[in-house]
Order: sequence, then structure tokens, then C-alpha cells
Amino acid sequence: MEIKKKTEKEEVPVKDFTTCDATAQMITKGRREGVETAFDRAANMKACPIGADSACCKHCFMGPCRLNSKDPYGKVGVCGATIDTIMARNFARAIASGGAAHTDHGMGMVDLFREVVNGKIKDYEIKDVQKLEAVAQSIGIETEGRSVKEIATDLYKELERTYTQVEGEIPFAKRVPPKTLENWRKHGIVPRGAMREIMEMMHRTHMGVDQDYANITKQCSRTALADGWGGSMVATEISDILFGTPSPISIEVNMGVLKEDHVNIIIHGHEPNMFESMIASVHERTLIEAAKAAGAKGINLAGMCCSGAEVLVRHGIPHAGNFMSTEAVLITGAVDAMAVDVQCIKQGLVKVAECYNTPLITTNPRCRIEGATHVEFNDHDPKACTDEIVIKAITRFKNRKAKIEIPKNVNVGVHGFSHEYINYMLGGTFRGSYTPLNDNIINGRIRGVAGVVGCTNPRVKQDWVHVELVKELIKNDVLVLQTGCSQIALAKAGLTTPEAAHLAGPGLKEVCETVGMPPVLGIGSCVDNSRILIAASEMVRTGGLGDSIADLPVAGCAPEYMSEKAICIGQYFVASGVYTVFGVTFPIVEGTKFHKHLFEELETMGFGKWGFAVDPHEIARLMINHIDKKRKALGLDKGRERVLMDMQDRRAIDAA
Repeated sequence: MEIKKKTEKEEVPVKDFTTCDATAQMITKGRREGVETAFDRAANMKACPIGADSACCKHCFMGPCRLNSKDPYGKVGVCGATIDTIMARNFARAIASGGAAHTDHGMGMVDLFREVVNGKIKDYEIKDVQKLEAVAQSIGIETEGRSVKEIATDLYKELERTYTQVEGEIPFAKRVPPKTLENWRKHGIVPRGAMREIMEMMHRTHMGVDQDYANITKQCSRTALADGWGGSMVATEISDILFGTPSPISIEVNMGVLKEDHVNIIIHGHEPNMFESMIASVHERTLIEAAKAAGAKGINLAGMCCSGAEVLVRHGIPHAGNFMSTEAVLITGAVDAMAVDVQCIKQGLVKVAECYNTPLITTNPRCRIEGATHVEFNDHDPKACTDEIVIKAITRFKNRKAKIEIPKNVNVGVHGFSHEYINYMLGGTFRGSYTPLNDNIINGRIRGVAGVVGCTNPRVKQDWVHVELVKELIKNDVLVLQTGCSQIALAKAGLTTPEAAHLAGPGLKEVCETVGMPPVLGIGSCVDNSRILIAASEMVRTGGLGDSIADLPVAGCAPEYMSEKAICIGQYFVASGVYTVFGVTFPIVEGTKFHKHLFEELETMGFGKWGFAVDPHEIARLMINHIDKKRKALGLDKGRERVLMDMQDRRAIDAA
């Protein structure tokens, strides 16, 4: 396949694209070989300024209508829609789409769980009975003296309500701190069921329906919460029950995990069940023998994006790179098959794969790509698909023609800090508790907690904002939790090992060295942001830091986000009470009523609020200032003697 090469004058320097040396090496190789990636496409395609500000509307066919973001109230759409209505509708539809992606993933996990419990699927089993019982207990299901099947049956039936219920409250609303839940009820945003909320959101944003930006925002919050405390949380919890709850494990990341003398298979996407079956297939004796007969020393399996993050924290499977490296890894010529399922999969992968004779294999009926090979994955017979992928990879290895160039970059990180492990890490088997975390926030060793999550975006230098932001946060004694592509950026930078504690401020460093943990805790894929919600709820329950999530000295950020899922995630954190800062761009015109509503007024209603900045140091300043504001409101801004405090002492702080 030939792609027209650009002149040297037209090409943006590779160093402007990424801080990842392996990705830069592959972009350079690709350019030599006439292969284009998303980095080049982004450089050659300017973002639409009207669309970037969400100042356009195409929800009916009297338009599309384009308003001027420089003079937002200078005109209205053909139907009379104001800039605030148009922006709120666009924002809402992004939340509906992003929420649908995560909740559909979650519903797929419920379907799988039900079939496993009922004995109709034999290739998977319940691996973590303790987690099964804990999840059941958290929503009021009796576990004492009952069999695993009885508990699991009640659980899947209860969790199905997360999606199908039309009235009432979703099951995991029981996990929400009482004061936070009380505020949701006051404002009418407790989710009923994901299907109903997404359907209503799409209805409200149809032409001529909801035309009040504040009222649209209420449904934005309810829809987003149906994801964060519903679809995503269900997906995470069932994945843990079926495949095992993560605990810290040292893993290798970056493209150097590929092996020239092995059959290399990359799994990219988001759902864990296909990857779990692939692990079984690459250990199949007959397939290993076939690989060796083809001249390989063995089969090397690696992950990318969130599929990789799922198995990274459970099995220590090497991870080859985050979202913006998925095309670049094919340019190595060493990838013998890339199999994908759903979400964050560039259509451009097909062209790059063709250039290197690499099979790009779609596996999910929701996601086919023109030009890719489709091998359908079925939970009832999963190895029929994954064995076929291995066979195709072996065939490609035997017939390799592409020039192989594998970057030598391999970095080591420690990941897998689930809520359950953090609880154990801080107190042991018999005294597991968040009390040491809360105490160290109260006494000032830890300033607060930040969630730094999300994608990589070619509109900014890959990984740079993530890394610089986190360095600034930990330097200021802020403990960082990470999910998704962000944690791979930080692993490549060496910030996810216990040794990185020397980069932290004196208080956080002391805590990290005492516990033996990194200052940056990787906790899973982007759907696992629900683990952060559970951690925040546990901080409230433990005491001493307020009565609701909105009281906590915490903040969130997606500094290089690119998807509609990220907007939904951001809104469910804001609605839960967390100040949430986004980078790159934000689809709202400043100076409008809708902007003021999201960035100021929501906080006065007892929620969190949105923030925006591009520079990582400015993002850090915003987050730290917010954490300090919350510390001051809790009376924690003054110097305190560092003493151990019991529950009564912490409750006394709340009452003061």
C-alpha cells in the first residue's frame, strides 16, 4: 500500500508529537516507509473552531445552525434555540453516548455472569467468592449460610435492575454516602435505570423538547450517575468476581515488550472476557507447538489501551502502549495479529496493518471495520475465536515480510491497587481500614487525593501533560489514583514504582516509604473509575473528612481526554461532588450562562464543579487550590500535632 509522502517542509517534528521515545521512533520509521498515523492526520486537520466551542447545532434539518462563539448572544438558531440550549444539548448527547458505551459494556458483563451462574457457560467461573459476598452484602443481599450459586443468582437479578428498571433507584445507590444521596434526591437526579436515563436524555435533546440548560443539566447528571454508580461499577465488580480482584503486581510496559523471535499478538479494546480467553489460547499446548513449528520460540501476548489495563492489573500481562501508540506499534513490523473488540479503536489501524501484512481482527458484532478481518467472539465458545486469532498470527509469523524494528524501551510499573487491596494495605487482614489514609490527610502528611485519568489526545504532546501534572501533584503531597491510558503514560515515566516516592513531597514520601507503595496508584481501565468513587465513599464512611463526597479534599482530572465517555465520566464525578478539571479543549463557550452553571453554580448546589486548563502546571494549581479550600472548610489548614486519632476524635472534627 502506498501513501503519498509529505515534503520535509510540511512535516511537523516528531518531538512535537510525543514524549514517548518508542512511539517517536515508530512515527519516524513510518514516515520513512510512507505510513501515516493519527499524529500526522491531526497536524494536517485543524479542529473546527465552531464545533470545538459547541456553538453549532445539527439536531434537526432546518440547519445545521452555526452561532458565533465570539458573540454568543448575537443570534439564535432557526428554531430560536439560544447558545446555552445548543451547548447543553450537545453536552448532553456526549454524555448519553459515553454513558451508553460503558453501560453496554456493563450489561454485557451481567449477561456473562448470569450464564456462568446458571451453568450455560463453562469457560469462565466465579474466581473471587469473597468479592461476590462483599458486593452482595453492600446492596442488602443476605449471604450468611447460603451457597455461592444462591448468592450469585440474587446478585445478578438485582444488578439487572441497573439497566432495565424504570422507577426507583439503582442498586448501587446504597453505596453512596447518605449526605451525598440526600442531595441527589433533593435535586431529583438519583438514577432509575440506565436504559431509561439514556432514552430520556436523547428525547429531551430532540428538537423542540427541553430548552432550559439547567434542566438539561439535571438529566445530564442523572444519566452520568447511571454510568458511574451503575453501568461502570457493575462492569468492574462483575469482572473482579469472575476474573479476580486486582492486587499490586509488577508489569512491563512499552513497545520493547515485543519479541522478534516470538509470535506477537496484541489485544486492544475494553472488554476483559475476550482477553481472558486469549490468555488460555496462548497457553494451549498444540498452539505453542504450532508456533515453534513455524520457527518461533513461543507466543508473546501483550495488551494495549484498556483491554491491556484490565489484564495488566489481574495477570501482569505486558502492556505495549496507550491509545495514541496503537498505530505506531504496528509499524514495528513485529505484530503478527492485533485483535480488537470495542471502544477507542481507530479506523486508521486498517491502513497501517495492511502496510505490514498484519491481520487486524475485529471480534465484537458491535464493532466491525471496513477492510478488517472479522472473527466473531462468543462467550459460549470463546476459544473458537481466540484460537483462530492465534492461528492467523502464527501464519503471519511464518510469512513475515515487513522489516522488523522493535524499540528497546521497556519500563516497569506496579499496578493493581483495587479498593480491597488499599483497604488491606493500610491495615492488614484483621484491621483493614482507610483510617491510616484519613489520619494522614487530617494530620497533613497527605494534602489530599487526586484522580488523574483518561485518554491521550494528538492535539497535545502525548503523555507530557499527564506526567508533568502528576509530578507537580505528588511534589505537593497529593496522592494520585490513575485509570486508563493515563497510568501507562506514568508507568513509562517511572512514576508507578515505590522508588518514585523520592519525587513526592516530604509527607507523602514518608507515607509511601512506610507502606512500601508508589505515590501514584494504578487501579485499572477507564471503566474502573468506579473504584475511585468507592474509595471516596469509604473515606467519608471512615470519618473525619466531612459527611459527603463534596466535603473531601479531593479533585479529578482528565488532562488529555478525547472521547464522549470522558465527558460522561467527568459529569458523574462532578455530580458526585468532585471538582473535575479537563485539558486539551472544552466544548463550552466561556462567558455564557451554561458555562457559569457548570463551572460555578453546580458547586453552590452541593455538587462538584468543572474546571479547564491546558497547561499541566495550571491544572495542578487549580486542583491543589481546591484541595486546600476543602481542607480549610474542614479546619485542617492549621498546623496540627501528628497524633493517632480514634473514631470519636474524627467524629468530633466533623461536629466542630
